[in-house]
Amino acid sequence: MATILAVTESRAGELRPVSREVVATARRLADELGAEVEALLLGGPGVRDGAGTLAEAGADRILVAENEEFRLYAPDAAVRAVRERCEATDCAVVLFAATAQGKDLSARCAARLGRPLATEVTEVGIEDGAVVVVRPQYAGKAYARIRIPGAPALVSLRPNVFSAGGVPAGRGEVEALDLDAGTPRTRVTAFEAGEREQLDVSEASIVVSGGRGMQGPENWKLLEDLVDALGPKATLGASRAVVDAGWRPHGEQVGQTGKVVSPGLYFAVGISGAIQHLAGMRTAGVIVAINRDPEAPIFNVANYGLVGDAFEILPRLAEEIRAVRS
Repeated sequence: MATILAVTESRAGELRPVSREVVATARRLADELGAEVEALLLGGPGVRDGAGTLAEAGADRILVAENEEFRLYAPDAAVRAVRERCEATDCAVVLFAATAQGKDLSARCAARLGRPLATEVTEVGIEDGAVVVVRPQYAGKAYARIRIPGAPALVSLRPNVFSAGGVPAGRGEVEALDLDAGTPRTRVTAFEAGEREQLDVSEASIVVSGGRGMQGPENWKLLEDLVDALGPKATLGASRAVVDAGWRPHGEQVGQTGKVVSPGLYFAVGISGAIQHLAGMRTAGVIVAINRDPEAPIFNVANYGLVGDAFEILPRLAEEIRAVRS
């Protein structure tokens, strides 16, 4: 029987939320093909505890490699595991998340397997037995519909675009994967968290991004207050100009040279709407723009636009949101 391989991600022994989206999408494809879903999970000791959530997302078989060497991303071992599963099964599709880790791993696997890779996909399906995907091009100004002949088709999914639910549970058979860490050529030594504990901008359901219109890092407290008012599913983002100026860390940058996000709700505060920034957020579900300039390009893609002083609007907006949520 054909298989769909869903490559999941873990960090510090815990499964990352985006993994459920990847497995659920694999389940939908498997149901179209009459295939099984295999979920590949590498992580440190204890990562096996998250296998149950992958079964709920549709995984029939969950292959778990627990090793202290895998507590952080281990690219060489992960590539070897994907290649071995593709060779051992009739693998039709390999799905990754288009996260920083997923982008690195999917490219390595494509090179090792000699197969094409469709990245940042926003739609995926099966037509006449072949995988067909839709992905943005030219900074999101156009969408390409691509048919991937042959197998396995390698696809990375844009986070927060595909639902993690609405699929039948899989059998959830958990198997230990005998994977030796070996002597890696590439080693991730650490992840550095920002000063403020918050969700990764690519995984949050709500993103509040600030631009040069915030006038300085000292005014970011207004954006932080809005994030706090919106709740635990919200996080901070920033434009490239802000990051280049040193106001915010690069991990918060949204845009073509930063992170591509697709939250349900996106606030663009003091951001003019340059093409580079639009490429990173225009697939958000709802876009709210706040800017002094009524001619700012950001209003061309916004669902809601507020023309005015962000320093006056943000405190009132945070206050009203707190009142509604209470």
